[in-house]
Amino acid sequence: MKTVISASRRTDIPAFYMDWFMAGIKEGTFEVVNPYNRTVRQVPAGPDEVHTIVFWSKNFGSFLDMGYGETLVRRGYHLFFNFTVNSKDRLLEPNLPPLDVRLSQLAEIARRFGPERIHWRFDPICFYTTANGDLANNLKDFSAIADAAAEAGIRRCITSFMDNYAKTKNRTAHMPDVTFVSPDPEKQVHIINRMASQLENRGMALHTCCEKALTEALPATSSVTPSACIPNTLFMELDGGEISTRKDTGQRVAQGCGCKVSIDIGSYDKHPCFHNCLFCYANPQTPPSY
Repeated sequence: MKTVISASRRTDIPAFYMDWFMAGIKEGTFEVVNPYNRTVRQVPAGPDEVHTIVFWSKNFGSFLDMGYGETLVRRGYHLFFNFTVNSKDRLLEPNLPPLDVRLSQLAEIARRFGPERIHWRFDPICFYTTANGDLANNLKDFSAIADAAAEAGIRRCITSFMDNYAKTKNRTAHMPDVTFVSPDPEKQVHIINRMASQLENRGMALHTCCEKALTEALPATSSVTPSACIPNTLFMELDGGEISTRKDTGQRVAQGCGCKVSIDIGSYDKHPCFHNCLFCYANPQTPPSY
């Protein structure tokens, strides 16, 4: 069976590393280092071996400008997009293009490749206290983004609440403007129900990413279901063929991850992400300016 390539959970390849990616496509293979045991494997990357390429990004600007997607489709690859769009606020995500630019990218991807090939990820939901003690969050632009996504024909939104990893705590330890806090379970249920209601009014469905306890706490009448950010069954519905529908045991299955098996070709150390998002679990990097 053909494989699915994830590009990538570990970095933002469409924003920063498409030259490297296209070189691997030209060579027909990617060299991938396991981030835990450092073993090296060669991942076949020809169209005869790869069914679908899943691109994860917060900025598809250069991807669209350079026509990389069209080139890949002409070469026989099927594409899918996990596009994270959260907020216009630069405090948490300081090095992204303005929100209206990202929403234009979202609409353009839908126009060129089809809205059925897009997950809009509103991820993660962040709550934090500011320097003066006020409680803030990144939900204020959710409705506006939902309007734009629905207008583009997108029907699936994936979300989760922020996990305050050790690297995140270290990054914000000396920042008086941001102290991340976690809403209690009852408030999380209220927030998810409200988001789901807003999306239903726009013909969209809400799914949770690695939120097993939260999903189980939702009322039985809730339309919210666990997500598969890499949904191999959907890929076969879209483009035929046969690929594995096993769960990806390398992901957080116990926490509710529904992703199917794929091969992630990104690298935390070789491909640092320069978005410099405060809530990211990767190492902070010196960002470029937009």
